[in-house]
Amino acid sequence: MARGKLRIYLGSAPGVGKTYAMLAEAHRRLERGTDVVVGYVEHHARPRTEVLLTGLEELPRAHHTHRDAAFTEMDVDAVLRRAPAVVLVDELAHTNVPGARNAKRWQDVEELLAAGIDVVSTVNIQHLESLGDVVESITRVTQRETVPDEVVRRADQIELVDMSPQALRRRLAHGNVYAPDKVDAALANYFRPGNLTALRELALLWTADRVDEYLQQYRGEHNIESTWQARERIVVGITGGPEGRTLIRRAARMAAKGSGSEILAVYIARSDGLTAASPKELAVQRTLVEDLGGTFHHVIGDDIPAALLDFAKGVNATQIVLGSSRRRSWQYALGPGVGMTVARESGPDLDVHIVTHEAAAKGRGLPVARGARLGRSRILTGWLVGVGGPVLLALVLRSLDEGPGLANDVLLFLFLTVGAALLGGLVPALASAAVGSLLLNFWFTPPTHTFTISDPSNIVAIVIFFSVAVAVASVVDLAARRTHQAARLRAESEILSFLAGDVLRGETTLDALLDRVRETFAMHSVALLEREGDREPWTPAGSVGPQPAARPEDADVDMPVGDHMALALSGRVLPAADRRVLAAFAAQSAVVLDRERLQRQARQARTLAEGNRIRTALLAAEDVAWSEEDRDALQEAIENGADRLDHLVGNLLDMSRLQTGTVTPLIREIDLDEVVPMALGGLPPDALVDLDVPETLPMVAVDAGLLERAVGNVVENAVKYSPSRTPVLVAASTLGDRVELRVVDRGPGVPDEAKDRIFEPFQRHGDAPRGSGVGLGLAVARGFTEALGGTLSAEDTPGGGLTMVLTLPVARRRPKEDGAEAADEGSGPPEDRPGPVRPEDDPPRAARPQPSAPDRPDRKAARS
Repeated sequence: MARGKLRIYLGSAPGVGKTYAMLAEAHRRLERGTDVVVGYVEHHARPRTEVLLTGLEELPRAHHTHRDAAFTEMDVDAVLRRAPAVVLVDELAHTNVPGARNAKRWQDVEELLAAGIDVVSTVNIQHLESLGDVVESITRVTQRETVPDEVVRRADQIELVDMSPQALRRRLAHGNVYAPDKVDAALANYFRPGNLTALRELALLWTADRVDEYLQQYRGEHNIESTWQARERIVVGITGGPEGRTLIRRAARMAAKGSGSEILAVYIARSDGLTAASPKELAVQRTLVEDLGGTFHHVIGDDIPAALLDFAKGVNATQIVLGSSRRRSWQYALGPGVGMTVARESGPDLDVHIVTHEAAAKGRGLPVARGARLGRSRILTGWLVGVGGPVLLALVLRSLDEGPGLANDVLLFLFLTVGAALLGGLVPALASAAVGSLLLNFWFTPPTHTFTISDPSNIVAIVIFFSVAVAVASVVDLAARRTHQAARLRAESEILSFLAGDVLRGETTLDALLDRVRETFAMHSVALLEREGDREPWTPAGSVGPQPAARPEDADVDMPVGDHMALALSGRVLPAADRRVLAAFAAQSAVVLDRERLQRQARQARTLAEGNRIRTALLAAEDVAWSEEDRDALQEAIENGADRLDHLVGNLLDMSRLQTGTVTPLIREIDLDEVVPMALGGLPPDALVDLDVPETLPMVAVDAGLLERAVGNVVENAVKYSPSRTPVLVAASTLGDRVELRVVDRGPGVPDEAKDRIFEPFQRHGDAPRGSGVGLGLAVARGFTEALGGTLSAEDTPGGGLTMVLTLPVARRRPKEDGAEAADEGSGPPEDRPGPVRPEDDPPRAARPQPSAPDRPDRKAARS
């Protein structure tokens, strides 16, 4: 089934008449006999638009309820069942109500197109996703409903519905767009003349880009190579030299003179990768072009003028901007140069501008591609052998009484020329041939000590010597270069083979790969940067080395990986030949990053699957025959979990009562040595506690239940943080009219700034063990202590650890005659006395068994 065709009416602003134009198009097609139906059209109670619906078949809408409100959306199923030739779908960027078939209306349209139904739709320029931030900056209105640009660009036809700002404002004033009560607010806000003008320009430029795509497609289909000057396109030829920034700015000023002009900066590199351009400078110029609204292009071509003209004609350029040549005057003898060649061959439809700059006629500098491979010391050695060697040889031969003869002299000088070629390359060898020829002429061909040669055969010998020397030097240099290239290619292939093998086998992590990049190219640091969109900041996905670059433009070398990822290297500028291997590293780093992320997702999925398997096994375990050991272990785990849950719920209830002020203690006189041992009953069996509560302590006036709960929470907290096999000390002493209970542990301690914070609800210290609670124990303990008229504070333990200090008021002894009355007040079980309810439903403390004297003869006990 052929895909349906999409026609879009693009409005520059609300109210310009795009829905009216769509309905008028429907009537025209209906008159031609086309099967047209209305899938969804919103007329917004505009009379003229509503009238055009008359005579058109409207399909029923789907009804949805969301948050107790009724909504209607296009019924995609109804359209598919009806299967018309053309369907009208208004407001392409609309967001469907939750519960609809698709989240967005453009997704509904995609289904209809896939079913072979032609669609006519509408959308405003402010709803295009790429222009959302631009429209918001102009109108101060955030567009919440957007449609991807690609959806609109794929349309077979786009028709711009435009209107001047003045005419649109008159239409609003006449009540043709909004209700009369909304007109004044609309004219004063969104529909201001400046807003409408800016939106109109955005619509015109966006549509012009789409028209240009159609034009390029048409020119390609019909093989049209001549320039059609429908739009100004300025191509800037850059070489990576210092003049590039001047040329780009000059082209930007030229483009600013004509609305809609476009700048395209192009750098042409030779196919062998040899170039004297600075990658760092090229990166800066690329950033400058993009900041000025242009685009940067990298083209490969050995014939630079031809490649530049091919590119300009391929993009339908109208102007080319080049810089004045940096060659010196004498260098023009080697050829007319790129600028003159491009100007001569550009043709009548392509203007060429030659822009002067500060670097003009100052020389290009020496090429570094060939000499750089040999090294400075080797080149110097070649020059010494090529120039100093013939002079030294001539002196040695002249010192001999009878020389070896001219033929042997020529061979000796030829040997030095070959040595110079092997060591220093072609240039030292050519110099050696020239010096050797002069020395043979001056010293060894009669008449000597002159440059005159009397014997013609000697002339032939000198000429043959020079020719052979040049030929041999050229061959040797060519062989050396080929050997160097072969070695380089072999090294590159080994690196790429090793890289591909490691990545395919999954043996390389991202950090290891980046570290290999750093070692391979001798860099200080390497970072893989990524970002969500063109305007989003760069974030490091991985980095190695000190001070990695935070942005690609901050690095010495950056290699793009797609649109939103780049490999940034800091340390030195790489030659162009090394960038081929770097590109492979960059691509593989993106692959490794994706693989690591997929592996993390897979591990999470496996964890979830394992948990699901265990839950399924537990749910299906009712028929399993458990052994006694397994049953005991499960029951113990359930009991421990229930105890922890009971403890947590108790703390939560206690904290709730403390915060609401409903805790009223039942004060009575009691010995501290009766309460503290009871508070230790809820500790784990393996807890180590040294108890030192003397019997001679005065009695304290407290609520035994609240005090037991407070002491239990403090000791439990100390046990959690105490090192293994190190007991917690609980000691009591008298301090004036108060009794002080100290709980000492040897754990990591708490910083001074956090000592008060640990008593706040739901606060746990940073190194708290996992599963150690929610941070209510100490908060409840302090609340109960303060309710009893005491204090609870934390201080450092000498030698390391934390000491909790709990102070309580000493009971005041009453007169002797009031003893009976006092005894009556303190006697009897608490449940028999009216009064407030305790913060927990524990059994009465008086009913609990008290430890007998034989259990603690020295008032000190050790729990293990």
